[in-house]
Amino acid sequence: MPYRRTETIARRLAARHDAIVAAARLLASEGGMAAVQVAAVAARAGIATGTVYRYFPGKTDLVAALLAEIAEREVAALRRAAGAAPGPLSALAAAIMTFGARALRARHLAFAAIAEPIDAELDAVRMDFRRALAAEFAARIAATIASGHVPEQDAALAAAALTGLLVEGLIGPLAPDPSGREREVVQSLTLLALRALGVADARARGLIVQTALPAAAG
Repeated sequence: MPYRRTETIARRLAARHDAIVAAARLLASEGGMAAVQVAAVAARAGIATGTVYRYFPGKTDLVAALLAEIAEREVAALRRAAGAAPGPLSALAAAIMTFGARALRARHLAFAAIAEPIDAELDAVRMDFRRALAAEFAARIAATIASGHVPEQDAALAAAALTGLLVEGLIGPLAPDPSGREREVVQSLTLLALRALGVADARARGLIVQTALPAAAG
């Protein structure tokens, strides 16, 4: 009986933790990381401010947890998309298009997580997110090199450039307004990326046509 009670309490605590992070995520998607204030998160989660502080001693801890949750969610989405593809090149295309589609569907949140000015102490967490994205792309690029679909190249360097291309083209200050043409923007950036990696134009276009964009950004 004591074991079961402890297990139930642990589940309840985990659920409360997740609810707090989910509330922070909603606020960030609406107003950026600046909107993630402890009192506002508590109100959105329907709990007392003191309860939030029991889980997160300060705003920095809460935002760090949110960034880690976003990173885990986005990398998992890329892996699911790539894992469902029939081969390494189509897996790379699927990962690129999935990142692009999700970033545009939740553009405010993507900007908040990747590019919005943030407290210096949170830079390391944000860099972890960027590194995780680049590492996922590097693995896909390396697989396409090994299979002979693209020329020999530095996969890590190519992945860093690809990450920069997507971030700047989708949510950076110079990115065009994608409203009403999200699919076109994602396809154009994917085509540019595949060409840069050495995929022949006709094959790159064929991959993009064959790759379905994710139905939702959850």
